[in-house]
Amino acid sequence: MPHPDAAPRILLLDDDGFMLRLLVRMLAHMGHTNVLAFEDGPKALQELFAPSQPVDLIVLDINMPGMDGIEFIRRLAECRYEGSVVLASGENSRILDSVNRLLQLNNIATLGHLQKPIQPQTLEALLQRLIPRRCGTGRPAATHTYGVEELRSAIARGELVNFYQPKVSMNTGELVGAESLVRWQHPSDGLVFPDRFIPVAAQHGLMTELTRAVLPLAMRQVSAWSRSGRHVPVAVNVSMDDLRTLDFPDVAAAFAAELSIEPSMITLEVTEGQVMGQLSTALDVISRLRLRRFRLAIDDFGTGYSSLAQLRDLPFDELKIDRGFVHGACNDLTLRAICSASLRMAQQLQLHVVAEGIEDLSDWNLLRELGCDDAQGYYIARPMPAADLARWLDDWSARRRDAVPCAG
Repeated sequence: MPHPDAAPRILLLDDDGFMLRLLVRMLAHMGHTNVLAFEDGPKALQELFAPSQPVDLIVLDINMPGMDGIEFIRRLAECRYEGSVVLASGENSRILDSVNRLLQLNNIATLGHLQKPIQPQTLEALLQRLIPRRCGTGRPAATHTYGVEELRSAIARGELVNFYQPKVSMNTGELVGAESLVRWQHPSDGLVFPDRFIPVAAQHGLMTELTRAVLPLAMRQVSAWSRSGRHVPVAVNVSMDDLRTLDFPDVAAAFAAELSIEPSMITLEVTEGQVMGQLSTALDVISRLRLRRFRLAIDDFGTGYSSLAQLRDLPFDELKIDRGFVHGACNDLTLRAICSASLRMAQQLQLHVVAEGIEDLSDWNLLRELGCDDAQGYYIARPMPAADLARWLDDWSARRRDAVPCAG
């Protein structure tokens, strides 16, 4: 039973009174008694934004008379609701998937959905994902906004650092590379994550400066691992600003030559939505990078609008299936079909395939069954400082037996 001080406040919204009473009873059996139940959207909104204890979770039916669940979500977004939502409906899974996507686009946390009739064990499993908001009033503390000059100075002072997220072979479980992910080691704020400063860099034209700071760091790490006997290729994200800069291939090649590493040890990841706006310049830059033997990956595949055109026009080596299609695909026929089709197409085009967002053993087993080459995600490892790689390898060597039963 949840401790009273940590018990989440749950709001139920469903036009079916019997369903509300059933959900209240289910939740009480699970130890959740801080529950509000409404049959009417406007009344639920009044309670939701009253100056009282915040609501941590809304269990929402989407097909209701008057204010339906879609309109209710719109109102949640307008009011900047900061809790989580679970959809509970008898509608088909395709509709529920679409509404879940709507929640994500509105930056509202979603724990998943419940098909009616609701099973207690399914509800309890979703509730396990809930983190109650208990900090002062329940609202998250405001985060500091960094200015462009502050970021420019940080780049000049060398305050940007790289963390590395390992990638492993789905066939053997062995380490095959890592993705470099930038962080800001702020002198007073500590470690600052990229969502706090990358938008500033993009808005003010600092992406090229940022890339030219983190790319040599990644190359130096490749060199350091090589000297210690580890062969670890590293992937680095590049921006559209880099692909518009005609001397970028020369700059990247000069970095590699200075550090005496083979360009093929570096994969440059391009998010697919970036390229098509200025295809002519991007094709020039990307082709010259390939001539200099850098590897190229199309990142977040399937999330843009020109996926097939990019595969046709640009000389990629690798395709990364976006985490939004990977995680949970074992229980979702639509996601499974997208993963399977992406893999078949990539294999026919002789592209290496990496599945992002492998969050658990079920994700791993499905993508391995479908024939994916490599995997990346929290099931394998979270991003880490380079110095933590050896410790992670020890941990992974034990866990990989679950992922690849014949390993080690």
